[in-house]
Amino acid sequence: MAYITLETKKLANNFKHLNDFFKIHNIDWSIVTKILCGNKKYLTELLNLGIKQYSDSRISNLKMIKNLDKNAQTIYIKPPAKGVIEEVVRYADISMNTDFHTIEMLSEEAIKQNKIHKIIIMIDLGELREGVMREDFIDFYEKVFQIKNIDVVGLGTNLSCLYGILPNNDKLLQLCLYKQLIELKFNVKIPFISGGSSVTIPLIKQGLLPKDINHFRVGETLFMGTDVYNSVPFATMENDIFKLYAEIIELYEKPLIPSGELGSNLEGNVVTFNQENIGKSAVRAIIDIGLLDIDMKHLEATNENVKLAGATSDMVVLDLGENIENFKVGDQMEFTLDYMGIVRIMNSKYIEKRVVY
Repeated sequence: MAYITLETKKLANNFKHLNDFFKIHNIDWSIVTKILCGNKKYLTELLNLGIKQYSDSRISNLKMIKNLDKNAQTIYIKPPAKGVIEEVVRYADISMNTDFHTIEMLSEEAIKQNKIHKIIIMIDLGELREGVMREDFIDFYEKVFQIKNIDVVGLGTNLSCLYGILPNNDKLLQLCLYKQLIELKFNVKIPFISGGSSVTIPLIKQGLLPKDINHFRVGETLFMGTDVYNSVPFATMENDIFKLYAEIIELYEKPLIPSGELGSNLEGNVVTFNQENIGKSAVRAIIDIGLLDIDMKHLEATNENVKLAGATSDMVVLDLGENIENFKVGDQMEFTLDYMGIVRIMNSKYIEKRVVY
């Protein structure tokens, strides 16, 4: 059976590295846990590190965190849909919002639950995903400011996720400017300016982060050790906390070129082949995962002599060349995954999740 592993010592090393880094720069940070897909076993290991604040875009994941630790502070990091308003107020201490009617519904539910629900208002700084448009923001805040049982504790923005718009000093200064305008106009204090995510970390290192930015939401850099801004690993962090293992269930020497009339494959693609490989063969292995579990472009064998030859719904075919390592049926093949590959695997109920201590 295929399985994925999480190495706790490597995770702890990355957490300490980031926690010390943010502490030096007087920045609060929240762990974005959506890569773990609410897995109880992995979340327990995360909570054991002593993390104070957790962010997720799935309310079921926040519910699991609250079940594991009722004192954990949780943030719901996308605008709530109408159908989850009750659960957002119940399981998220803070939610990120962009719509006035949604905030009104959160207010009504907070009154029912006898709570003050905290919100961070998101501003669109050019990524064109979630966020109130800049020219509308002051009027938007003025209306929200008057709603009962709602406490605006922060302003935030999202960059790089949809179109890859990178954060820079100018964009984040704009976010800080809105904080200053709000505090002066309405005589209030906005505690959090949540302008940071994994992609923003290099700006701190370069001294380009405006001083008012005091809150980060970090997932990928913690779990992958990745410099997201430059798409390279951080040399001082662990880059292989997760590994995937799949078993060889067939192994034969086979031609490199299939025979017969070519049509569309399972994904609707017509595959082309290098005609120079006609008459050539290689040892091919089939492993017990497939497209239902992983997108091939997010998967890489740790052995440089193992190549991905193709995949169907439940099987991946490997090209082992001359099989110089003498792999055989029953052997476990090791793979690394990128961020989206891990999320896809974690969402598969067919892949066992294991912890390595």
